[in-house]
Parts: sequence; C-alpha cells; structure tokens
Amino acid sequence: MSETPHLSGPFRVGDRVQLTGPKGRLHTITLREDGELHTHNGVLKHSLLVGEPDGSVVTNSAGHEYLALRPLLRDFVMSMPRGAAIVYPKDAAQILSAADIFPGATVVEAGVGSGALSLWLLRAIGPAGRLVSFERREEFADVARANVETFLGGPPSTWDVVVGDLVESLPTAVEPGSVDRVVLDMLAPWECIDVAADALTPGGVVLCYVATATQLSRVAEYIRATGLFTDPDASETMVRGWHVEGLAVRPDHRMIAHTGFLLTARRLAPGAVPPEVKRRASKSSYGDEDVELWTPGAVGDREITDKNLRKRVREAQKAADGVRRRHDLPAPSADSSDATP
Repeated sequence: MSETPHLSGPFRVGDRVQLTGPKGRLHTITLREDGELHTHNGVLKHSLLVGEPDGSVVTNSAGHEYLALRPLLRDFVMSMPRGAAIVYPKDAAQILSAADIFPGATVVEAGVGSGALSLWLLRAIGPAGRLVSFERREEFADVARANVETFLGGPPSTWDVVVGDLVESLPTAVEPGSVDRVVLDMLAPWECIDVAADALTPGGVVLCYVATATQLSRVAEYIRATGLFTDPDASETMVRGWHVEGLAVRPDHRMIAHTGFLLTARRLAPGAVPPEVKRRASKSSYGDEDVELWTPGAVGDREITDKNLRKRVREAQKAADGVRRRHDLPAPSADSSDATP
C-alpha cells in the first residue's frame, strides 16, 4: 500500500480535509500544491491549510471563515461516491461488536457494495489480518476499490476483492475451516450459509445484515435447519440524537431509525449437537400436533355446557328484573323474549 494518510498533526499535501463553511455547509477536499476551492462565497487556496494544525480556521478571498478538520471515517463513508447503498456507521459499529472483529482476524465479506463496511473491517483487522470481499458486479467492486484507496491512500495489502458469486468462489479463495468471521450483506444470505459453514473455523461467527423482517425470518430458520450453528441472535440499532443548548435539552426532531437487522450465529464443532432450545412453533415448522395445540380448548377458550349457559341466562335476567323493579318498568311480555327452559 502507498504511504498511509496522516491522521493527526499539521496538514500536508495529499491529506483529505473537511471544510465547514458558512451556514454549516461541508466541503471535502484533497490538498494539492496549487489547489483552490471555488464556491459562490469566494476562493480558498489549499496553501493556506498546508502546515496548519488540525482544527484550524482559515479565511477565503471573500472573508468567509472555514473550519478545517480531517474527516473521520464516519464522515467519509457518508459523503463518498456510492455504487450501492452503504452500511451506516451505527450498523458498522454493531457489526464490529456483534461479530467480534479482532486484529489479525481472517474475515470474509459479501457483498462489498460501495466499500463502507470494508473500510471499518480493514481498520479492525489491522495489518496482520486478512479481508476477502466478494462482489457480483464489477462496477460496484470498482467503486469500492476507489473509495477504500482514497481513504487509506492506496490499495491495502490485507484486502482481496473477488468479483463473482460467493457460493462458487469462496471454496477456492480460502481454505476450509480457516475463516474467523463471515459477514453477509446481501439480498438472500441463506443461499451462502452452507459454504460459509465450510469456511468457518469452529467457534467462528457468521453475521447477516438484512433489511426486511421476511429476510430475517428466512435466514434464521435456514441457519437453525442446518444444525451447524448455535441458535441465531437478532437485533436492530436505532440512534436518536439530542439537542443540547443551555436549558434547551430535548431529542432531535429527526433520527436514524431502522436501517437493517443484524443476525449472528456461531459455528459448532464438527459433529456437535447443541442442546435443544424450547420455543413456540413457527409457521415454517409446525405439524398436525402443533395445530392441535391451537384448538380453543388448548388455549383456555373452553366450550360452555348447556346447563352452564342456562344458569348464566337466569343470572342475567335476574339482574335485569332488579333494574326494572327499581325504576317501576313493566316486565317484558312473553312474546318479546325467548322462554328459558
């Protein structure tokens, strides 16, 4: 990989800089020797930033001030070019935690999308790890490569991008039982569970990132049916910002709510049979015996006998008679009410 961009210290030529200008508008630039930022508010020469510390304020030709900061990874992924939808920082953070991505890990990712999650994974595995990313579409892979190289300053030696289908390509890309973590960000992750199980080391983690509840249900049931993993665990993450200014402390009017579900499970050792987990039958796994459990009697809705029903009618009529006597109302005629045997 080429020289790693500086993450601290004075700005240098080649550094990425995020400028916050008038009215909070953001501009992200790469410093060049004779570079200039042209806006309708004037011109800002890049040379004004070179040698200045991170967090400096500079003034353009029209007298407008700009705050200069190196963009955080979360800033970069939210503003970088996208070939496909990105994994939001809130979900990326949860993925790193739920899948337990650690320095030196061997991680398989599919698909690569625009490279947002790849950047987080590369940072987490460190220089001793290995990330193998699969993407079916060449153009998406190209966008991801460009975004990763832009942020890191060049192609990382710890990253391999394979253009092709994971089911077909994974067995030849990695040794069986050698992968620590598999992260599946795709439309139908259940199609890849079997090959992921072959690639994972015992105790390894498979994590699926899906958008809808139907996807979540299907992949969870598929994982259970294989008998190769622990019982899957599902969650979603919602982030609500707060406005804090003096005594005006309240939740923001807008929030990042549902973006996707995370589902994780761990690879069992070969031949291991996990203890049975008792759960209510789901629509995809019930039989005739289970249907019987949902009869009215089984759920407590017992049928009333004729004798008991007659008793309750008498009690209701007795209560009604008491009300009529209290208000001096005439009793109902025999033809206006049903006779009670």
